[in-house]
Amino acid sequence: MIIEPLWSVEEHDRALDRLAARENFPVAARLLPARHRAGLRAVYGYARLVDDIGDEAPPEQRAKLLDLVDDDLDRVFAGRTPNLPQLRRLAGAVHAHRIPEAPFRDLVRANRQDQVVHRYETFDELAGYCALSAAPVGRIVLHLFRAHRPALEAASDDVCTALQVIEHCQDASQDYRDGRIYLPAADLRRFGCAEEDLARAATPTRLRGVLALQAGRAAELLDRGAPPLMAGLTGWGRIAVAGYIAGGRAALAALARGRYDVLARQLRPRHAALPAGWARVLRGSVR
Repeated sequence: MIIEPLWSVEEHDRALDRLAARENFPVAARLLPARHRAGLRAVYGYARLVDDIGDEAPPEQRAKLLDLVDDDLDRVFAGRTPNLPQLRRLAGAVHAHRIPEAPFRDLVRANRQDQVVHRYETFDELAGYCALSAAPVGRIVLHLFRAHRPALEAASDDVCTALQVIEHCQDASQDYRDGRIYLPAADLRRFGCAEEDLARAATPTRLRGVLALQAGRAAELLDRGAPPLMAGLTGWGRIAVAGYIAGGRAALAALARGRYDVLARQLRPRHAALPAGWARVLRGSVR
């Protein structure tokens, strides 16, 4: 099975640039030194590759394509040359920063789970999924900045889970079209929602209540994780992570400003406001 024509490194780089323009936070921010930009780009490219396979490849091929990624991870951590260009780029960052294998495997596991689990009953179950799909990225970033310490892991996990939940709110309509719902079923029932509400042209009031609840939970996770994470980081790592936290805050503000009507239009942060939010996080004012 051939994967490179579908996800060549050149096309993937162009896709990363397009995604960076609409993400909640800056990807490999230009103000960072080149060595940090390169590492972040390699990790983000790997994560996007795995997500693209899980979301966009023909469904009958996804498991085999994820097997190819797992095989290449075997090569990376055995010191051999991977086949896929994204994994060859990743290998340099892995070895330079001594990043462990587990978080990369978890991202593959998350996408395998996406192929068979399309609904989550409770928020705790959803958080368990985020432990595979989001938290590993934060742990990898800590390694990139030589800041991976047990005391920071839990804080990073909270921040990454919050960012994932925010994206689930923003992308609820597209996720539904793709056959998945990342809003807890128990919350949908509590507010009197039917799954078909996600197919409407505008978001019903009852569904806005569910989205506001998830956004509130994400805000609580940011409130809990951001202060210790920022206190434990220094230098460029602190600057980069502040950008992610500021992006999450700005996305929450965009959801509230748009009254959680995610079905009628995309509710994304105003990029012009991100630098000020970034500065507030760096100053220690995380609200």
